Amino acid sequence: MNLTKFLKHIGNDNSGATAVEYGLIASLIVIAAIGGFQAVGSENSTGWDAVKDAVEGAMS
Repeated sequence: MNLTKFLKHIGNDNSGATAVEYGLIASLIVIAAIGGFQAVGSENSTGWDAVKDAVEGAMS
């Protein structure tokens, strides 16, 4: 099934519960992704700060 047919099928779906469930699942995935990105970003920032400090120390 291609994307256009899938979207038409979703658009013609009269069962509101299914749409709400998909919305809740999508929102939970987004919340989990944001949490993961923040954790990785924080660790990544700490690592780059160490590299910056080492380079600045080597240049002075």
